[in-house]
Amino acid sequence: MNSEDTVLLSTSYFGSVQYFTKFLLYPFRIIERFDHYTKQTYRNRCLILGANGVLPLSIPVHKGPLHKTCVKDIRIDYSKDWRKLHWKGIESAYMHSPFFEFYMDEIRTFLEKEHVFLLDLNSKILNYLLDTLEVDGSYSYTDKFNDSEAVADFRDSIHPKKNPEDDPRFLVRPYPQVFADRLGFKSNLSIIDLLFNEGPNARAVLEQSITQAKE
Repeated sequence: MNSEDTVLLSTSYFGSVQYFTKFLLYPFRIIERFDHYTKQTYRNRCLILGANGVLPLSIPVHKGPLHKTCVKDIRIDYSKDWRKLHWKGIESAYMHSPFFEFYMDEIRTFLEKEHVFLLDLNSKILNYLLDTLEVDGSYSYTDKFNDSEAVADFRDSIHPKKNPEDDPRFLVRPYPQVFADRLGFKSNLSIIDLLFNEGPNARAVLEQSITQAKE
C-alpha cells in the first residue's frame, strides 16, 4: 500500500466530481469511518446548480457531541422532511437536463427510504453511482482511524470550502450545464450534475479531469 496506488477518502453524500476522479485514479480505495464528524463537509452535503446559482443540500443529523462522534455512528435526523426538500431542489434544477429521466427514479429512491446511519445511505449511493459510471466499484472501510502516511489522503482536502484547483491531479473540465447561459459554468458540483447533463459521457469527463502527476 502506497500513495501511488491507494487513496483515503471520507464518506460523501452524492460526492463531487473531484471525489469521483479518485476512483479512476487509484486502484485501491479506502473510506474512513472512524474520523470524528465535522459540520459543513461533503459527508452530509452536496452542491447542485439551480436557477439562482449553486445550491447546497444538507442532511440534518442528530445533535450531540458531534466533534467526538465517529462518522460510522452518525444518525440521520428525520424530524424535518429534508428528503422532500432535496428532491424538490434536484427536480427543479435538472428536470430540463438531457438525462434527467434516465437517472431520476434511482436517485429519488435513495431519498424515499429511511436510513438510520449516514454512512449506510452514502454507501448505497456510492455503489449505485460507481456502477452507473462504469467505474470499478471495489473499496474498503477503515477498521480504525487511519493515520498512515503511506496513502494519498483526501479526507479533508476534498471540502466545500477548499479550492479543488489546489489538487495537482484534478483539472476543471467544463461541460454543458442547464443554467450555464445565465450563470456560467460552475465547477466541481455533485456528480449528479455531471450525470444529468452528460449521461453516458460522464465517465469520459471524469477521465479528462485527471492530470498527470507533476515531477
